[in-house]
Amino acid sequence: MSPAFKFYVAVIVGSCISATSPAEEVRPVSFVNDVVPILTKAGCNMGACHAKAGGGQNGFQLSLLGFEPDEDYDALFKEGRGRRLFLADPEQSLILTKGSGGVPHGGGVRLLKSSEEYDTLKRWVAEGAPRITPADTEFADIEVQPASGIVQSGATQQLTVIATYADGTKRDVTARSLFESNLEGMAEVTDEGLVTVGDIPGRVAIMVRYQGKIAVFTAAIPLGAEIKEMPPERNEIDQLVFANLRTLGIPASEVCDDATFLRRVTLDIAGRLPTSEETKVFLESTAPDKRDHAIERLLQSPGYADYFANKWTTLLKNRRDDAADITSNFAFHAWIRDSLLANVSYDQLVRELLGATGTIISNPPVAWYKRVKDPKEQLEDVAQLFLGVRLQCAQCHHHPFERWSQDDYYSLSAFFSRVGRKPTATRGEDLIFHQRGIAEAKNIKSGQMLRPAALGDDIGEIPADEDPRLRLVDWMSKPENPFFAKAVVNRYWKHFFGRGLIEPEDDIRDSNPPTNPELLAALEKHFIESGFDLKELVRFITQSNAYQLSSRPSDANLADNQNFSRFYPRRMQAEVLLDSIDDLTGTRTTFANLPAGTRAIALPDNSYNKASEFLRVFGRPDNSSVCECERVQTSSLAQSLHLINSSEVKNKLAAGSGRAATLAKSEASLEQRVDEIYLMAFARYPTPTEQLAAVTYLQEPVEKSDGTYLPEDQALKQNLQDLIWALANTKEFLFIH
Repeated sequence: MSPAFKFYVAVIVGSCISATSPAEEVRPVSFVNDVVPILTKAGCNMGACHAKAGGGQNGFQLSLLGFEPDEDYDALFKEGRGRRLFLADPEQSLILTKGSGGVPHGGGVRLLKSSEEYDTLKRWVAEGAPRITPADTEFADIEVQPASGIVQSGATQQLTVIATYADGTKRDVTARSLFESNLEGMAEVTDEGLVTVGDIPGRVAIMVRYQGKIAVFTAAIPLGAEIKEMPPERNEIDQLVFANLRTLGIPASEVCDDATFLRRVTLDIAGRLPTSEETKVFLESTAPDKRDHAIERLLQSPGYADYFANKWTTLLKNRRDDAADITSNFAFHAWIRDSLLANVSYDQLVRELLGATGTIISNPPVAWYKRVKDPKEQLEDVAQLFLGVRLQCAQCHHHPFERWSQDDYYSLSAFFSRVGRKPTATRGEDLIFHQRGIAEAKNIKSGQMLRPAALGDDIGEIPADEDPRLRLVDWMSKPENPFFAKAVVNRYWKHFFGRGLIEPEDDIRDSNPPTNPELLAALEKHFIESGFDLKELVRFITQSNAYQLSSRPSDANLADNQNFSRFYPRRMQAEVLLDSIDDLTGTRTTFANLPAGTRAIALPDNSYNKASEFLRVFGRPDNSSVCECERVQTSSLAQSLHLINSSEVKNKLAAGSGRAATLAKSEASLEQRVDEIYLMAFARYPTPTEQLAAVTYLQEPVEKSDGTYLPEDQALKQNLQDLIWALANTKEFLFIH
């Protein structure tokens, strides 16, 4: 041993002894329980700073949010040529000089020299920077106090975070916890846990994170308006929606009129406008249960199966990337559509999909395995689509907002590890089968081989001759499963209300609670008790007065955007809008390889986007993701210009067999012709003012460029085209309201 090294050891030992003198009654600093939380609070191990997930900075890499303390200790103690922790002179350690701004630091000042955190880090280095101390105890959990509460607009609430350790001790860790609001427009939170709520009524959650554990504070922000009367309650949905509104002091809008209801429910269930004849019959009926009958008629119609098959095949990535895909695309779409039309239970549909074997011709669900081949992609899609759990980030590190680890990720992928493939005589098509053997997957980080395990649940040993995918579906479809039913009822709620009880609809986690937990639980319970009946779920939702509320806000509920005190208008989807314009203009868009008259909502795959500028402009998805966010629902200038001036819309208006041409030849009065256009566009008759304005316009002469006038019949046809064009560009037409 060299003299220099002996001196270095002596300095270190002396420093350690002086820092841990028995006379000093100070608890030794724990690397895991003290140092890592300080680095996390300072943002050192965030993705944009030194976290490995973001690539780190200048060669210094820490595990994301401190989930791997052993790796972090090595990075601090063993790397950087010993400069990050300088035991001989703790204040010269880079972790302190850079963090406090003593030397240039790209992240700026993260630790004040006067702070307790700075002193703790300095003391830890002075103690010899131990990885483990005799006083260390394992961290168990946290709780936030209070866990919930009613907070008035503009008021504040201080949160306290208590950590519990394995030996039963508790510590206030508020100062070293991370706080994040799930809706900053409703509530903001400081680094110290002080919550300030805004003036938007509803429920907001504050996520608290400390050492890989999550706790949530939920605040109800009441409006406090006087509620004299609520609409009648037709089912349990109404009871729970209106009870929540009473708690928050938010009055509900009135129930919508018959015309609005018929148009809304037809668009939402069948993806189309009601016909003029359907509207006339419905408006003339005096039956007290005519709305329920309309819902039932729509559920039994082919339009229901077409519309929801379009939804599910999009999410299940029914893509055509090659001409050879056409067989599987058509077969898979037909299987989904026929299953929905026959009302196959949701759990059975998922079982047939995930457990599919054979060829596409004999068993169309295997087409999903053609598109989604990698077991990791299979597990991610299944988790997000059918369980509402986003696991993608757990492939590389512990989920930052959840309890899922890499072991959870690869254990779930093991369910798909025995999927075998063999080429068939048909180009591009495989035979899918179960390969006999032990199902397992390798954790690429630890190298450990993992057997199949469900999220947070043990499914037991799977024999070599049993298909593990079926065991997975068995677990998913159990009534007590915390994800399966919840995910689909939340997804369908968003379909009909424009927003989920949990947003995003496929991000269900403890740190993202529902705005109405009791309602979500009731929907889940009803769906399970119905035998996973999708039609019954639609029926249950649409029969409620909560769904049938008017979209017209009152002064009191105008600010509400999450509690369903009124119906939230939303723009028609691309396919629905194209079909609706076809219905209004009396035309039908043609699509290659499909029978004449095929509606846009019945298109089997994404390939038709390339041929239809309309579908592209209005955001029809490309079927490349299980996230509904792929569908563009925002408005754009290109959309407005397309409706106003595109040759496609002009040709539909001027079609020789279209509505304008047909009405121009009609013997009906101008008033009756205007009625027909309004019934088709809005499922209602025009008001007297609208009727007068439309009839007056239809009678106007049309001057040509040379100063002469068109013949009366031609002028009427052109004016009818203009009237239809004008109505097609109104918000009342473009939106479901």
